[in-house]
Amino acid sequence: MSHPDPVAEQRTRSFARVIGPFVTVATLIVAIRLPDLTEVIDDLFGNPVLPWILGAAMLAMGLVVIAFHQYWYSLTAVLISLFGWFVALRGVTMMAFPSAIETGAGTTLTSPGPLLAARIFFLLLTVMGLWFTYVGWRPVRVDTPKTLAHNSK
Repeated sequence: MSHPDPVAEQRTRSFARVIGPFVTVATLIVAIRLPDLTEVIDDLFGNPVLPWILGAAMLAMGLVVIAFHQYWYSLTAVLISLFGWFVALRGVTMMAFPSAIETGAGTTLTSPGPLLAARIFFLLLTVMGLWFTYVGWRPVRVDTPKTLAHNSK
């Protein structure tokens, strides 16, 4: 992989700073509370406008990532770009086929195998969120002209 330009690196760090903590916290809570979310799912789909609003918000947020992060130079950059596509497509699905999402969620929450698979999926997303948080918030070494001159000897 070629070395990215500083703008691409900064943009990836910026997205990682925002997406990382959110994904870490949200997915960890979902993984822990998953069996208790039946009532939340029922309430969400009990009002037809709520899946539409949630789907539209997901589509908009996914499109923001797609529009402003078109980088594929590292694992982190690829994951952020794919995350944007996942969120956007999930939003479209929520708007267009809310009953399919409701059925899938209901089946997952009432079946031991799919429930375990969903927990593992959300825990993997938690790990991804922790990685994004690290990448976004870790200190970056800045080479000064003096350091660069010293290293070239």
